[in-house]
Amino acid sequence: MSTPVPSWITASWERLWVINNNQGPPENTVNVRNIQTPTLFGDCRIPKDRPAFPNAHSLADLSNAELTTLYPQEGFAGYTTTEGYIITWHHEIDYQPPDGSIDIGRFEILGGRNVLEHGVQASYLEHWWRLEDAGGYFLGIKVMRNQGHGQQRVHEILSVAGDHFIYARNRPFDLPMANNLADLIKKEKYTRKQILAVLDCEVSHGFVLGGRQPWEVQFSTLPFKENQPLEFAQRIQVDPRTGQLTERKLAPDLIWSVPVNTLGIEDLLVLFPPA
Repeated sequence: MSTPVPSWITASWERLWVINNNQGPPENTVNVRNIQTPTLFGDCRIPKDRPAFPNAHSLADLSNAELTTLYPQEGFAGYTTTEGYIITWHHEIDYQPPDGSIDIGRFEILGGRNVLEHGVQASYLEHWWRLEDAGGYFLGIKVMRNQGHGQQRVHEILSVAGDHFIYARNRPFDLPMANNLADLIKKEKYTRKQILAVLDCEVSHGFVLGGRQPWEVQFSTLPFKENQPLEFAQRIQVDPRTGQLTERKLAPDLIWSVPVNTLGIEDLLVLFPPA
């Protein structure tokens, strides 16, 4: 994980279209954003026809039928490795259950801000557009949860490239293998309480300072988080002498690390001002 990926992939990305199974016309029915730092990454995929639920303040505010509209969402975060133009994304947090596949693609660099991603294990072709050249400004924070007996589990990952971020917060439990979330919920015959727990996994994309407010969420697997400031950013404090990043009120079971940080102290104090 300590080996940085090539600079041509470190940026914020939007997927313009996908062709699945190498047949049919290109599709663009999902808002897809990807953030790649030198090591950590985040990916948020929200169907364009998913309702916004402006009156909801939590998952509990949604009816059973409304909850089903969240099942197709995708979002994941972790670290990236490369071998030439073969890219592997290692999911440490995933909104969908594991299906046994590896997230691996072959990149073809086109002109300008365009790249194509060819599926290696699966048959697909994706056209990606670089939203912004990050200008060398990256931040990556990983928070582990101590589960006792020497066991740790990834709890949160923040990936920042330029003015874009993706934040991911894990469930407190792992999901069993399944083709997708809808199949898992149906197969296991989860109760409403269990469904709420399964869906309580946040993957959010937003703008650091380019929104209407600092750290504004644009897309999220939790609809009520959209157009709101990212709560995780409000938990971060900066030591004005050293630039060290920590949580304002660090929970005893959480272990913070900052694998990526190319920002100076002055920039960090702007992004995370003193309370």
